[in-house]
Amino acid sequence: MSSSTMTGSQPRTGAAPDPPPDKKRPSGRRSWRRSLRRDWQLYSLAVLPILFFLVFRYLPMIGNVIAFRRFEPGGSILGEEWVGLRYVQMFLSDPSFWQVFRNTLWMGLLTLLFCFPVPIVLALLLNEVRRTALKRFVQSISYLPHFLSIVIVAGITVQMLASDGPINHMLTAFGHDPVRFIQEPGWFRTIYVGSEVWQTAGWGTILYLAALSTIDEDLYEAARIDGANRWQQTWHVTLPGIRPTMFTLLILNIGTFMVVGFEKILLLYNPLTYPTADVISTYLYRTGVESNSFSYAAAIGLFEAVIGLLLITSANRLSRKTVGTSLW
Repeated sequence: MSSSTMTGSQPRTGAAPDPPPDKKRPSGRRSWRRSLRRDWQLYSLAVLPILFFLVFRYLPMIGNVIAFRRFEPGGSILGEEWVGLRYVQMFLSDPSFWQVFRNTLWMGLLTLLFCFPVPIVLALLLNEVRRTALKRFVQSISYLPHFLSIVIVAGITVQMLASDGPINHMLTAFGHDPVRFIQEPGWFRTIYVGSEVWQTAGWGTILYLAALSTIDEDLYEAARIDGANRWQQTWHVTLPGIRPTMFTLLILNIGTFMVVGFEKILLLYNPLTYPTADVISTYLYRTGVESNSFSYAAAIGLFEAVIGLLLITSANRLSRKTVGTSLW
């Protein structure tokens, strides 16, 4: 037998062993069932939230059909007669609706411009505070308004800005005439946005402080070695580090752009401030509940929901294409 044959017949002791055959991965449905059996206690915690959304969010959507049917109290819950787009044409040709629509856009825009960046700025400032006691004190003071009900916040606002309230007493002490803040249409948007910033800024700061805690300290060390000052570190390290959180919250805020605070506006406004304070949600309340025009109100509410859906979809797509962050 030749040496080549003998050499070829000898096993290769230095070669790596052949990999084991791949096991067939379970299908997605089978894997989900297995996970459900193993962690059913954890999945059971989601039952109540799912029921909440089904009962109070998705099931009421069936009632949107009355936007296209003539509904009368005491009759069929789905309306008596099919009228098509009659109610849609009614509110599109109603000048008072477009006034309310403009007010909603203004209120939503001002709320977004002021309520969105303030928590970011506050979180950046708190992140620079080195005294733990001072930092905790400021956090507690800024978080407290979030836990007050809207009724209490509106009551405090009305009492502070009343004709005989502390603000007007201060103006009078400086020789200024009292200002009727609550009755003046020109002051309403400022009052609403100011109270909204005061109530929500501290709570929104929590999310950004949590995002700031995930930034690698080595990045700041490298920036300091390169000679970057605190402002340059904030611009080139801190803000890029919390950018995904910023854009996620921005998308969510844009999604609620049309749904400005119904309860607070309802508690703060009055007939004198309707020209600037009346928004779609309060207009729906008056036309639907007080005037019993349920089909007309349902058509306006459906229009508002469609606008909100288009806004959040467009914002999500734009965010995904520009910065790579999206909700879905």
